[in-house]
Amino acid sequence: QVQVVESGGGLVQPGGSLRLSCAASGFTLDYYAIGWFRQAPGKEREGISCLNTGDGKTYIADSVKGRFTISRDNAANTVNLQMNSLKPEDTGVYYCAADSMRWCSRYDRDYKYWGQGTQVTVSS
Repeated sequence: QVQVVESGGGLVQPGGSLRLSCAASGFTLDYYAIGWFRQAPGKEREGISCLNTGDGKTYIADSVKGRFTISRDNAANTVNLQMNSLKPEDTGVYYCAADSMRWCSRYDRDYKYWGQGTQVTVSS
């Protein structure tokens, strides 16, 4: 059974850092692309980063470029999202998603498997 589970959210002050993890089970990351999405209150879900299978190339949205980094831990079968220099506008529920495609996508319609989400709140 394919599952992804997010962890690592919480409350952090502006300028702080958090590291989110997406733990994959029922599949290996060699064959599934992973995407990170977030949904701020009152807004649509936004694709912020994703990771290709195979070549490991990544996509980072302009809104988080230079502050967020996506990476893969093959031994742990997880994909991590390191978030630095956090801003209040980064607040939202963060989701990871997976699907058996080679090229990752920033569009949520392209992913079949979703985690339950983890809350990130950036506030002083």
